[in-house]
Amino acid sequence: MIQRVDEFILYDDAQYTRRDWRNRNRIKTKDGLLWLTIPVEVKGKFEQAIKDVRISDARWAERHMKTIAAAYARAPYFRVYRDALDGLYRGAVSMGLSDVNRHLTQGIADLLGITTRLSWSMDYELPRGRVERLISLCKQAGATTYVSGPTARDYLEPADFAAAGIELAYMDYTGYPEYRQLYPPFTHQVSIIDLLLNAGPAARACLTSTAALMPA
Repeated sequence: MIQRVDEFILYDDAQYTRRDWRNRNRIKTKDGLLWLTIPVEVKGKFEQAIKDVRISDARWAERHMKTIAAAYARAPYFRVYRDALDGLYRGAVSMGLSDVNRHLTQGIADLLGITTRLSWSMDYELPRGRVERLISLCKQAGATTYVSGPTARDYLEPADFAAAGIELAYMDYTGYPEYRQLYPPFTHQVSIIDLLLNAGPAARACLTSTAALMPA
């Protein structure tokens, strides 16, 4: 999605949801799928926004890198990207989850050669109302098209965006090609790190070969 748009807004004013993808992702190991989780403070903070979530243990980055090194030491491009990933993790020093997510997202985008501008929703003025906020963000950013994940079909109405002169489109995540992974069988829903370390320079092509936008 990031390489399909001119600006990718990190919507960190939204409510943080537990057991989601906001602070964790999966990699493949010889023993199966493994969650890499950034520990965060959630007790008694059920309605906090993503931008307010604090990391509870500063040692998470070191543990993640050691786990990745152990799982992907035999991957074809591990040595190519090892130093870059290590530097990326060493640079993730903030105790704010939003800061870390932006840092990691920007770092991976750089490795893939994706130059899309990243911004935060808090860089803009936000009105009340979930859909109203999205439309306002698009207007303030000068967008003519809003690209959304497919699950938002449950609450987004194309007419609302059309009335504001904005086209609504959804990402289609079906049909991505399989690539050679360590520890078969192939699994799609894993971190971009798996693709990068196994496919190397071909990683970006894998992302664009079948990915498409579906009109609302």
